[in-house]
Amino acid sequence: MARTLIDLQGPQELILEKALELGLYKTKAEAVRGAINDLGKEYKIFKDAQGLEDELVARKMLREEKEIKAGKRKILSEHEVKKKYGFK
Repeated sequence: MARTLIDLQGPQELILEKALELGLYKTKAEAVRGAINDLGKEYKIFKDAQGLEDELVARKMLREEKEIKAGKRKILSEHEVKKKYGFK
């Protein structure tokens, strides 16, 4: 998961603090995630929830493929999984 550091000052900082004070969100991170989700909906960045999910799955698959090629992740055969976890 990627991490993004943002510096909020002035009106954005005040709005964020007020949202927490009003109990709209429990944490600053939750408030920022909510705002980003709302932005995505407002501008229809993805056609629908399925389009967003498809993009997330595709990115995860590409990340895992890179890890496999780099030797950081191993694919087990059905036999290896059964042996590892004691299945018959």
